[in-house]
Amino acid sequence: MRTLLFLFIIPFFISCGNQQKKENLSPEEKIAKAHGIEAFEKLKKISFTFNVKVDDSIRTSRNWDWNIETDEIRLTQGDISQTYTKTDTIPEENKEIDQKFINDTYWLLFPFQLIWSDAKISAPEKISAPISNTEMQKMSVSYKSEGGYTPGDTYDIFYEDNFILKEWIYKSADGTREMPTTWENYKDFKGVKIAKSHKSSDGNFELFFSKIEVE
Repeated sequence: MRTLLFLFIIPFFISCGNQQKKENLSPEEKIAKAHGIEAFEKLKKISFTFNVKVDDSIRTSRNWDWNIETDEIRLTQGDISQTYTKTDTIPEENKEIDQKFINDTYWLLFPFQLIWSDAKISAPEKISAPISNTEMQKMSVSYKSEGGYTPGDTYDIFYEDNFILKEWIYKSADGTREMPTTWENYKDFKGVKIAKSHKSSDGNFELFFSKIEVE
């Protein structure tokens, strides 16, 4: 009987431990989890096209192929392709392509950057989102004034109770530019939830992703 009782107690404590771990997740961890960070960590490759449309005219289109396991990255624009391997120290000749990759993947995978980067993240507060005027949770994500390609930038992110991002405001470090856009047209790619479209309040600006494929 003692042995049987012991076997029942062990699963109980394991279950309680797992529940406690789940409840102790920070808001940023819950956002990353809701967008599928655990599924992303199982991917080997991802490819996508980053597009910017202004007033119905495509201004930018960049195709990326990212080998996640080796960090080999290929950029194709028109008839020109460039390849580099992402490391802690980027050679000067690769900084231009690396800056484009950082920018484009921030838009693609920003919910995971909440875990990957060393940004300062504020406590959540409930306020109206800038475009929909819907009441949501808001957190400010601020980057250091030194280091990186755009030091000192801030992002105000707005998310619902399911921890899925719906809107954000980009704020430049010098305070001269603020840009609110939506996070919409979500699609699931093997468990990774990606917002394929980001639009300004007037609809004249749209940043969108196409040709997304994962392995």
